[in-house]
Amino acid sequence: MGQPITWAFAAVSGTNGEVQLQLTATAEEGWHLYATVLPSDEGPLPTSFDLKPSDQYVRVGALLEPEATEEYDPNFGMDVRYHSGSPRFVQRIKPTSAAAFVVEGQLEYMCCNDVTCLPPRIVPFSIPVSTSTPELDR
Repeated sequence: MGQPITWAFAAVSGTNGEVQLQLTATAEEGWHLYATVLPSDEGPLPTSFDLKPSDQYVRVGALLEPEATEEYDPNFGMDVRYHSGSPRFVQRIKPTSAAAFVVEGQLEYMCCNDVTCLPPRIVPFSIPVSTSTPELDR
């Protein structure tokens, strides 16, 4: 059985020499993954992102997350916050030099549909960042 959530990773040049690390999930119809912050730790596992520390860059601000759907989930007996479709999470970074480098890390998420939930998954990622990274659409 394939996974109902797939991930794509990209580095896109931003303003002031910053780079946006874009982590985009694509959920199959009827499936969703949970927001990074949930109303309670008694239910599903929130999505989390962990960047491996590096002297090649510094983080700029907190992880940006799209607006989540919040509703009561009878399976967990609580309000939950989740994303369906293709949510894009963005972490801004500022490279410390002009040399190309790779941002490594991992994310952890849990996905469910109206009937079942799959066990949490950990997805390692490597995102190449170069001085020739394409500019953001303006």
